[in-house]
Amino acid sequence: MDTNTNELDVHENMDTTTNEMDVQTRKTQDGKKKHKNIICFEKCAHDSNRKQHYKIHTGEKNPKCDICLKAFTLSSALKIHYKIHTGEKDFRCDTCICSKAFVQNSNFKEHYKIHTGAKDFKCNICSKAFVQNSALKRHYKIHTGAKDFQCDICSKAFVQNSALKEHYKIHTGAKDFKCDICSKAFVQNSNLKKHYKIHTGEKDFKCDICSKAFVQDSTLKEHYKIHTGEKDFNCDICSKAFVQNSNLKEHYKIHTGAKDFKCDICSKAFVKNSNLKEHYKMHTGEKDFKCDICSKAFVHNSALKRHYKIHTGEKDFKCDICSKAFVQNSNLKEHYKIHTGAKDFKCDICSKAFVKNSNLKEHYKMHTGEKDFKCDICSKAFVHNSALKRHYKIHTGAKDFKCDICSKAFVQNSNLKEHYKIHTGAKDFKCDICSKAFVQNSNLKRHYKIHTGAKDFKCDICSKAFVQNSNLKEHYKIHTGKKDF
Repeated sequence: MDTNTNELDVHENMDTTTNEMDVQTRKTQDGKKKHKNIICFEKCAHDSNRKQHYKIHTGEKNPKCDICLKAFTLSSALKIHYKIHTGEKDFRCDTCICSKAFVQNSNFKEHYKIHTGAKDFKCNICSKAFVQNSALKRHYKIHTGAKDFQCDICSKAFVQNSALKEHYKIHTGAKDFKCDICSKAFVQNSNLKKHYKIHTGEKDFKCDICSKAFVQDSTLKEHYKIHTGEKDFNCDICSKAFVQNSNLKEHYKIHTGAKDFKCDICSKAFVKNSNLKEHYKMHTGEKDFKCDICSKAFVHNSALKRHYKIHTGEKDFKCDICSKAFVQNSNLKEHYKIHTGAKDFKCDICSKAFVKNSNLKEHYKMHTGEKDFKCDICSKAFVHNSALKRHYKIHTGAKDFKCDICSKAFVQNSNLKEHYKIHTGAKDFKCDICSKAFVQNSNLKRHYKIHTGAKDFKCDICSKAFVQNSNLKEHYKIHTGKKDF
């Protein structure tokens, strides 16, 4: 057939409707007519099909759902739509995994790709592939930055409507996903899945520098900043920088003085909940950190680390005035007060001041008469444990402090220092009545009794009294008849 004949056939079968220039009609070999739309070149076997198809281009929607009033271009589309109302799902997945059913065969075919792993739709920007074309279209918005779904409460925008729906739960407080182990609830199922790893101990994200493992990838990313030294969150008050924003928020409380976590036993308040948890151990007596050398236990791991330095002899904090070294920086700070003369802790009874608060607490026992340290040999009690230790040497006979002039030994170093004055002739303690001087303060105190007439040592036989105990001992010999020579 030549070209002229073809053109004749076209005009001979031309439809008289408004779309007569958009349709070509030809006879097939079996004599049937075939209609071709020259707008999109879609071929239709019947003229009725061609008319239905043309509505796609005109936007005409005649068949309407009498339940929800939604309109459709094709009657076939309306029939499929009715199944949404009836719940009819004729296309079921025959795999033993899910048995999920669908309204349309096309949806079923898309679903089947989940099982086969087929991803026919590929992003031409980053090459990521998807099972469904709709998923690819949503993915493209990541590259374009298009966020079409906006929250009408806080104006935050999202790429997907599903993400917006999840976001709304933050405003409503709805937490539909609950942990069946500890009952903690979450807004999103993805958060619940991550939470389960806390119970299972599963840590899939591992640092390739120090091998520390984490439950979440986001936590690992934050951890990497420790190695890189990157601190993106800066305090606008003191300029201190932090790795995480959460740490910065906690830090701000130092400036505001906010202590939101309060002990329900002693009412002490803390900036962090972690500090409160550690504090509770003071009340329970719980000591989880034990020294593997001497078995001493501690509430905090930091305290154990400091304790280890006692065994290693490590003293990292050195005084730049006298070169004395300390295990802890806090001890060095206290030591500096010796050089400055600062005594910040004052007794409210006698006004005596001390360098350390611990010394003040010990001093208070002098006023209360409290003696917590008791000798298990003679039952004598002491205010300080150090005094008890010195006292034990009386029972053991241990005299660790020896004079290098006359070899006389003493229990305490203070006694040795006093003894040295005998050799040097130093008499630092002077009577303010007669100006007589003494080596030791104890001798001056006894001397004062001569001026006051105080005689504290009394004979239980004849009631004669003496200034000194040594005089009383001499007097007893009169009654016993004992003669030394």
